Amino acid sequence: MLKIRIIPRLDVKGSSIVKGIHMEGLRVVGRPQDMARKYFEQGADEMIIMDTVASLYGRSPDFALMRTVADELFIPLTMGGGIQSLHDITNLLRAGADKIAINTYAIRNPPLIAEAVRQFGSQCIVLSVEAKRTPEGWWEAYTEGGREHSGRNVIDWVREALDLGIGEILLTSVDSDGTRMGYALDLIRAVTAISTVPVIAHGGARDSASLFAAIETGADAVALATILHYDECSIGPLKRELSRCGLPIRSS
Repeated sequence: MLKIRIIPRLDVKGSSIVKGIHMEGLRVVGRPQDMARKYFEQGADEMIIMDTVASLYGRSPDFALMRTVADELFIPLTMGGGIQSLHDITNLLRAGADKIAINTYAIRNPPLIAEAVRQFGSQCIVLSVEAKRTPEGWWEAYTEGGREHSGRNVIDWVREALDLGIGEILLTSVDSDGTRMGYALDLIRAVTAISTVPVIAHGGARDSASLFAAIETGADAVALATILHYDECSIGPLKRELSRCGLPIRSS
């Protein structure tokens, strides 16, 4: 079993880090540079930085801001939000990203995934999935920061994206996001059952037990935000607790 990755997620709006519940009601929680440095020093294995309103506003990511955050880090960095073209991907890589997370424009134009994989390699392209459970019980993929329906079944969309060559999946439960009620284990189970690439679970982290449950269900890594932003947990102690549970954890 590969070592489990603990990955803080920073959602950027303007010059601030924001966090909400169900990806709505965003509140400012800090400065990107300060929080990136803090989590790096705590022992984060990787970092995810998303321009959370870029797609909603129809603009590209804030490349300059992403570059200033990347300058604080010496760990793998995934960037996303508002990516519309290969040019945007190139600019994020130049800003310091190691991997690129793409959602809205990939759903609108799936060939963009294949083009990105051909040019940059599958290891660089992360499919960001924002999932909500429908009243009928299936999971729908949402776009624009969890705000807009796509009409796509998450499982069908993941299968298509895997065929197009993605190298990793960032799986967010919009229903669980910011709630501190634990990850959506049934969603993780359904996606990891069909995935041939690593899956990062995101949305609902509460404590080490909730992280352990997500990993035991099949996630290869866990992303977390709220409990870190509000200093309810710290990465080092979380790693030690998971290690005591028998999971292979990278030392801080």
